[in-house]
Amino acid sequence: MSDENKFNFSEDEKNSQIHKENVVEEKKAAVKKDAQGLFASVKTFLNELLDFRDDTDRDATISAIKADIPFKGATAWILICSIFVASIGLNANSTAVVIGAMLISPLMGPILGIGMSIALNDIDTLKKSLINLATMIVLSLLAAYLFFKFFPSADIMTNELFGRTKPDLRDVLIAFFGGAALIIARTKKGTIASVIFGVAIATALMPPLCTAGYGLAHNWEIFVGAMYLFTINTIFIALATFLVLKVLRFPMLKYANSKKRKRIAQLASLIAVLVMAPAIWTFINFITQSGLEGDYEKFLKEEVKSNNELWFQNAIPHWEDEEIILYFNGEITEATVTDLENEIKNYPKIKDFNLVIKGNKYRSIDKISDAYDRAIKDLDQKDLIINGLQEQIEDLKLNITNLNKQIESKSSNQNTVSFSTLSRDAKIKFSDLEYFGYAKMLESKDFINIDTVTVANVRWKLELEDSLVSIKERSLQTWLKNELQVDTVFIKRN
Repeated sequence: MSDENKFNFSEDEKNSQIHKENVVEEKKAAVKKDAQGLFASVKTFLNELLDFRDDTDRDATISAIKADIPFKGATAWILICSIFVASIGLNANSTAVVIGAMLISPLMGPILGIGMSIALNDIDTLKKSLINLATMIVLSLLAAYLFFKFFPSADIMTNELFGRTKPDLRDVLIAFFGGAALIIARTKKGTIASVIFGVAIATALMPPLCTAGYGLAHNWEIFVGAMYLFTINTIFIALATFLVLKVLRFPMLKYANSKKRKRIAQLASLIAVLVMAPAIWTFINFITQSGLEGDYEKFLKEEVKSNNELWFQNAIPHWEDEEIILYFNGEITEATVTDLENEIKNYPKIKDFNLVIKGNKYRSIDKISDAYDRAIKDLDQKDLIINGLQEQIEDLKLNITNLNKQIESKSSNQNTVSFSTLSRDAKIKFSDLEYFGYAKMLESKDFINIDTVTVANVRWKLELEDSLVSIKERSLQTWLKNELQVDTVFIKRN
């Protein structure tokens, strides 16, 4: 190959390599461009799906919330009616009636007003909201107290009442997300009424106040638990309102006096902190308590109740003292105590709790003694029954023997052989016999002279062949002649 051809060939390879590299770069650029386009499309889709700031009517929202804050005239009577309806529903244990009371309750207005006024730095609206909310609470408690105090049979503790006395983490989450849904619906152009009704049912502001009224009338512990639930709902609905309005960047109220504006802003910030502080503390407390109770229940189920060797009776946790008391029937060994103390270390939330194990070493002895006494009584009673049955059996045997003798004596005065003895011996000697009977029979061959003959009726087992039956009958005939001391015995087969 000439030098010129070699040079051309190398040049072609180089151009081909450069072309391939360019194609790869173009493909990478196209993929990168497509990826950027896809990312931009997803981002646009998510913004359109989740962004609700453009659909917000700020002026209408503020006006609507302020309009719901005042508590007078029709609003007061609506509240009183809803309180009585809710109280009757709780007393009757009717969920449907309680839900109806939630829908007509006007309590949500001042709570939204508190969250909005703090977010907007509006101290006047905050004062009105707090005053109206306090008035509503007092009126609600008074109405519920009167119902549960004086209405007949209203002192009964129903499941609907009990369910409002023990708030947990779920109530916190319901109040927060319910309040967030409500304020988002309020800020939307064209309020979504179904959301407002749904939040009224979910957050359940009315039933805790009615339950608190029941507590005022009958039990202070119930009053504290119910008011705690109402406080949780109120704080977290207000907190959700505050956060949503801040995210939507609602304009803060401006004051002409710069010092007053600064003072109002500081006061609003202080109130916001005061509102958020118990909310955060409550949230953390519920998370901690829920974790403790979860590990406690899991420990009891997996380590105590599932152990068939332990006679578990009861358990009492003392959360503040970090102590769990376990009660058992029977004596608990040191090895069992050590094992339980090691097992609790596997549950992070309660691993530092002190286990106090209390057994009853006398309880097992008492149980065994009682069981022994019952067994002795049962045995004595069974012995008496057995002795009575044995006496009855002996009496029956004697009666049967006497009846047999009477039958034999009547059948033939000449027969000196006992039939019961003869039949028993025949069965022993000829085990294939299923039936045996014999009797003296009179016969006449010429109708003048009368002779007495012995006839035996027998029945053999069906599985015996005829030839074998004939042999056994001849043997039986010979044996009967010897036993009865007669010359002739006729065998009759049934």
